[in-house]
Amino acid sequence: MSRHRIVIIGSGFAGLTAARRLKKVDADITILARTSHHLFQPLLYQVATGILSEGDIAPTTREILRRQKNVTVLQALVEEIDVEARVVKWRNHNKYEQTEYDTLIVAAGAGQSYFGNDHFAVFAPGMKTIDDALELRARIFGAFELAEIETDPALVGKLLTFVVVGAGPTGVEMAGQIRELASHTLKGEFRNIDPTKARVILVDGAEHPLPPFGEKLGHKTEEALAKLGVEMKMNAFVTDVDAEGVTLKYKSGEEERIESVCKVWAAGVSASPLGRALGEATGAEVDRAGRVTVNKDLTLPGHPEIFVLGDMMAFPGVPGVAQGAIQSARFAADTIAARLAGRKPKATEFSYFDKGSMATIARFKAVVKMGNTKLTGFTAWVAWCFLHLLYIVGFKSQVGTLVNWFFSFLSGARSQRTTTNQQMVGRLAMEQLGLGHLEKAMVGIGCPRHHQEGPWCGVGTGTALPASHSPITVNPLLPDDSPGVGCSFPTGGHFVIHFRKIK
Repeated sequence: MSRHRIVIIGSGFAGLTAARRLKKVDADITILARTSHHLFQPLLYQVATGILSEGDIAPTTREILRRQKNVTVLQALVEEIDVEARVVKWRNHNKYEQTEYDTLIVAAGAGQSYFGNDHFAVFAPGMKTIDDALELRARIFGAFELAEIETDPALVGKLLTFVVVGAGPTGVEMAGQIRELASHTLKGEFRNIDPTKARVILVDGAEHPLPPFGEKLGHKTEEALAKLGVEMKMNAFVTDVDAEGVTLKYKSGEEERIESVCKVWAAGVSASPLGRALGEATGAEVDRAGRVTVNKDLTLPGHPEIFVLGDMMAFPGVPGVAQGAIQSARFAADTIAARLAGRKPKATEFSYFDKGSMATIARFKAVVKMGNTKLTGFTAWVAWCFLHLLYIVGFKSQVGTLVNWFFSFLSGARSQRTTTNQQMVGRLAMEQLGLGHLEKAMVGIGCPRHHQEGPWCGVGTGTALPASHSPITVNPLLPDDSPGVGCSFPTGGHFVIHFRKIK
């Protein structure tokens, strides 16, 4: 008799926890994930602001699971789940494969939601992936560099105005770090501009930052941000985003225009598109955010072999945070292990234990809510540091993070400030080429735009500088009549990708 086949889609908190929890079961486990790493998403903003490297918070999944012999890790973009045949269809580049399963765990996570205004993403990247963080790093530091060579005071002001949309934990942390970056890290490094005069504006439709933390902690956070120099636009909704800035509309009906080149979107999440596809295939209900309604044991109605976990599941009382993913994965893994052992699971219904919420504001400042316990200031910051170190996977990553924190928090310096032009323009170029979001851009041999056989080589011409600057040319190797694709960038320039078949 063949061994039981377990397929896990996703290598985030839920997927990785489930795989490790099933270490001792007599089954073959296959992890299908679109990335090769396990991302500790709560610290993405520190990658974006130069405190940590991507390797500190995103160790490779293979390295983590190298000693677990019942697990096979495959980098794969899942395109279809055939629930009747119990087959997951996926691809890696242009190689299409399928994997059969007896038990399926769907934990593909969530992406950024723009509340029906996906075109905002062109000018205001989200904060969900390593690509997002590196792009934002390039945009943030690039804004200071462009301001240094700009002579128009109005454009300098626009370049040194940073808008963060969303006053949840990610938005608060991002706004605080950009403010500290400008006030401390970059102070004295420029000759033509004063980075300390940069404006950081936090926008949200709520009455105060961190609404889930309650009014008291929200107002304390607001006070702490104000002391740092962060401007807050509460009770305000973003109605438009373009290359030059954002338009706000307040609950009072008043509108305001903010001129800004660099914007960060930290508001709203949307579950993986796999959720809606799974709902259509199984008849399960799917909410507005794309989350799948699950049974009390986290399976789908009529499909006890399919578990939906983490950010993809709609379960009463479970927030979209790491603990929700970890706890749901432990429950599902224990249920599967019990089934394979021929015994009843210890618990037949999932119950979420709320371990509290926390957010850091800046160095030595944080807020923590754990039941009736509320902490602020340095004590909360220490608790925040300890728990985040605890949940980073891998001793090497923990040590690396601790060392970087030590030097960064004590000196104000940031060691991870390297950026490239590719980081800034890559996502938009890929989308213009017809590849969609980067999470879908697993394309190899062949030209995606023209659907012709390859291989193909691409070179670019154009500029990512403001329109007021003279264009630059990069590798003008192809004739003018080459098939090309152009795209505009939020900095006001343009870029054209040309393809040539390699003979």
